[in-house]
Amino acid sequence: MRSIAVRAAAVFVSLLAGCATVNDYRVPPVDVGAMPAVVPAAPPAPVAVNGAIYQAAAYRPLFEDHRARLPGDTLTIQIVEKVSASQKSTSSVDKNGTLAGAVTALPGISSNSFGRATIGGNSANTFGGKGATESSNDFNGTITVLVTGVLPNGHLLIQGEKQIGVNANVDVLRFSGQVDPRAIQPGNSVPSTQVANVRVEHRSRGQQADAQVMGLLSRFFLSVMPI
Repeated sequence: MRSIAVRAAAVFVSLLAGCATVNDYRVPPVDVGAMPAVVPAAPPAPVAVNGAIYQAAAYRPLFEDHRARLPGDTLTIQIVEKVSASQKSTSSVDKNGTLAGAVTALPGISSNSFGRATIGGNSANTFGGKGATESSNDFNGTITVLVTGVLPNGHLLIQGEKQIGVNANVDVLRFSGQVDPRAIQPGNSVPSTQVANVRVEHRSRGQQADAQVMGLLSRFFLSVMPI
């Protein structure tokens, strides 16, 4: 009996210790990862050093606009993504049928004998169905990305990431895609609607994100008892 009481006390103490550690929530760190790999442009043919100020390998026009066009340049992306889709369907089927028959006379039998010799039937079939689905997605934001490569046709491969840590939560925003330099607007910015092969990821880590995740036991029982 004493051993049972000791075990119960140990379990109670462990539960208290577990409750005490709830307040010691581990703050998710902000990942300081390596910079995305930048594919350098094809180097020009080697030329003899002549001591001149103008060098073709590092030349950029003095009066050109500061548009991103070389690996390592930065570009501001205005994320404006709005997707809406809806679908409705309605179907109905109606079918009615009536059957009637009667015997009025037979040879050698009086017609009064068939006063109740009638037959009839009715049938009806009705079906109706309706369905509707609707989806809406709205995303707005700004992120500065890095040109990681230049395709042979001049299009820019871009990639960028932004992480913001506040208290015990970290918001992560990642963006990548392919930009036509002609779509770059003044101010070295381009809307995301003119970026090809867009990949946008917005996730959170921390207490708020954990509160929206179903627990392990809940997922287990949901998988074995889907109803």
